[in-house]
Amino acid sequence: MNKFRTFNRVWQALACTLLVCGVASPAYAWQLFEEYEPHVVVSDPYIELRTGPGRGYPIFYVAGQGDEITLLKRRTDWFKVRTPRAKEGWVHEDSLKHTLDLDGEPVSFGELNLHSFSNRRWEMGFTGGDFDGANSLSGYLGYALTPNISIQLEGTQILGDFSDGVMASANILMYPFPKWRLSPYFTIGTGIIETKPHTTIVAAEDREDEIAHAGVGANLYLSDRFMLRMEYKRHTVFTSRDDNEEIDQWKAGFSVFF
Repeated sequence: MNKFRTFNRVWQALACTLLVCGVASPAYAWQLFEEYEPHVVVSDPYIELRTGPGRGYPIFYVAGQGDEITLLKRRTDWFKVRTPRAKEGWVHEDSLKHTLDLDGEPVSFGELNLHSFSNRRWEMGFTGGDFDGANSLSGYLGYALTPNISIQLEGTQILGDFSDGVMASANILMYPFPKWRLSPYFTIGTGIIETKPHTTIVAAEDREDEIAHAGVGANLYLSDRFMLRMEYKRHTVFTSRDDNEEIDQWKAGFSVFF
């Protein structure tokens, strides 16, 4: 099979995966209460615990008024809790709005905010821009090893006047100020680029080359799970000829985190 077709299928699979996950992530994204496990007291007559984070999961236990429950995890609007009898289940945020803290004060769970953005683990998104005069469309999936360091897999479709191409890369991103709303980063990475010329008069062979890059960018937190992503990369294409190619890439787009 032609290598270009193989790369193109990989890119299409990545794009479909990102799109599906981007739609599904609000239902399954989760946050750990890593620093502590809050305790609240049930003030309603009862709250219902489900076996999973969704209304389609069955109710298996009911905690009564006055019970002290522990919050363990959060998945969007669902909280995993533990009752005094060591029963663990999932409760919707609406059921917890009338709970009280241990001092008898109402508990505010709040919405996704800048703190959630700066402590995100996973993110994914699409960007578009310019790749040495050609149009480019990229999709990526990233994971934060620490608040300052993330790894990222990215696929790019390149559409030019004289040739098309696909590029797959693995990147490392370094965030010096991860808690800022406009959070800059530096990136380095490597990958493979496949180029397919448009020529019809003279038969031109497809090219596959290794590529490396360094760049800078920034994520701007907008609201909820969304952020604006802007990036510049300087690519070095290691060709089979005596000289290498230097390519500039500018792009911007939107991402979601969870």
